[in-house]
Amino acid sequence: MIIGRDGNTTIITQEITSVKALVNKIEGIYDAHKNYHLIIKLSSLEKIPKEDILEFLRLSNNHRASKKSFVIVSEKVDLDQVPDELAVVPTLQEAYDLIEMEDIERDLGF
Repeated sequence: MIIGRDGNTTIITQEITSVKALVNKIEGIYDAHKNYHLIIKLSSLEKIPKEDILEFLRLSNNHRASKKSFVIVSEKVDLDQVPDELAVVPTLQEAYDLIEMEDIERDLGF
């Protein structure tokens, strides 16, 4: 797992082959990153089944409840199978764009 910071956003890049192991590691270090928007890059996995993406649901819901964005970046996910509660985009730029849009919505009180 590689962790980087870009302004008010933490970017976590997956190096572990298991999504479940990655979620467990993120939960272990969560307190250090809970005040930042989170982008999770899953670029080294071949295909990501729906069950693996759902591993992030609890973490995403908790993070978004604290008025911070949680975005997963992967082009290997079937977006039709992703629940609305999870934000999954194919590129890093789209993740930044989504965070910016969500910031605007929060500022407007949505």
